[in-house]
Amino acid sequence: NLSEEVQLLLMGDRLRVYRSNDIVGVELGGSLKNVIAIAAGISDGVGFGDNAKAALIVRGAHEIMKLGLAMGARPETFSGLTGMGDLIVTCISRHSRNRHVGEELGKGKTLEDILKSMKMVAEGIITTQSVIKLSETYGIDMPVSQAVYQVMFDHADPLKIVNDLMNRDPKSESLILEI
Repeated sequence: NLSEEVQLLLMGDRLRVYRSNDIVGVELGGSLKNVIAIAAGISDGVGFGDNAKAALIVRGAHEIMKLGLAMGARPETFSGLTGMGDLIVTCISRHSRNRHVGEELGKGKTLEDILKSMKMVAEGIITTQSVIKLSETYGIDMPVSQAVYQVMFDHADPLKIVNDLMNRDPKSESLILEI
């Protein structure tokens, strides 16, 4: 099996690789985590703590899974490395370009100035526009992604946006599993 051969070639002492035939889930997990990483960075940039960032990451993971399921992905994909694993590292790593963009936005810099200072691409910028269109097409409420869009493209105040997210109506945690 070709996928097993590729898996074995890529694996090493410091890299664990798994196979999946859930193309939609893998593509969404690998791209939408960048939007959530921008949200995590914005939270850092405005000075919110680790608990707020964790809440944004978990709610962002919920958004990714809701959209993914609406588009035909399998739920288990989002709890694996391509989902939670990649999401966590992208949201907390000091090397994450997307988290960096968010942090700079949170500090009040404009997207234009941030992009001028970067030598590499932060995929989450374009992905944010795409995810908003997909959320509208599939009728999925994605407040974390919408907040990122508002900060980047509507020039909304990052502190107000994060405050608004953190002060949404309280809900039961069990809602995370409801799709």
